[in-house]
Amino acid sequence: MSKREVVALPDPAARRNVLAQDVSVRIGKAEIVTGVDMTVEPGEIVALVGPNGCGKSTLLSALSGLRPIANGRIHYGDSAISDIGHLELSRMRALVAQSQRADAPFTVQQIVEMGRHPWLRTDHAAESESVVAKAIDDCDLHDLTGRALGQLSIGQQARVAIARALAQNTPILFLDEPTAALDIHHQEHVLGILRRRRDEGAAILIVVHDLSLAAGYADRAALMSAGRIVKIGATDEVLTEDLLTDVYRHPVVSMQHPETGQRIIMPRR
Repeated sequence: MSKREVVALPDPAARRNVLAQDVSVRIGKAEIVTGVDMTVEPGEIVALVGPNGCGKSTLLSALSGLRPIANGRIHYGDSAISDIGHLELSRMRALVAQSQRADAPFTVQQIVEMGRHPWLRTDHAAESESVVAKAIDDCDLHDLTGRALGQLSIGQQARVAIARALAQNTPILFLDEPTAALDIHHQEHVLGILRRRRDEGAAILIVVHDLSLAAGYADRAALMSAGRIVKIGATDEVLTEDLLTDVYRHPVVSMQHPETGQRIIMPRR
């Protein structure tokens, strides 16, 4: 992959934290998320982890403004999310969902370019060509730009979705299991890109099932169970053997890699 200059966030003054206070979400009559308090600050990656069905994706969609909340409040910086218009919201946050519309009649190039739509008719429109080119390069899509999304593998489709979000170039990023369909090389590469975005000042919340990836790349972790945040804090404080064993209802082993010192978390077999 060719090296390009880092494309900075549109405006350092536009950086925002994400604040959730007493947030609850209902789907039908069922309360899926209950009383969540958490923040994601500029310049950090927070990993949202927990068992299947505990409410991670529902919470992420609520924090991104896609799902209404039943109680509580969500702010981006000083602005309540309910007071932010659709276009302004698209300039503040980008979202990578779990599944993509594989039947969309667009090429990879066109889909990544869609990430620039919020910046049309702004001072940042002139940057679009270079921002899109960098996103395509970062996500290793340069040989696929002319192909339709439905012609790609699930992993390639996931990289297109990530590239579109990167092209949107927002100070807040929400990603729902972005590495689940990726091979080891692309997992590490994409998370490295997110780490660089963090270093540029982005606030990043990522749902991830691989606890070793969470420990290796996140600054903090939020552990969910049955719709609630059990604990949020530094990854070493949250991703402990005892707490994970209790929440996942399976014995978990946590150890340091003998060469790198990074934490490895796996089920006890």
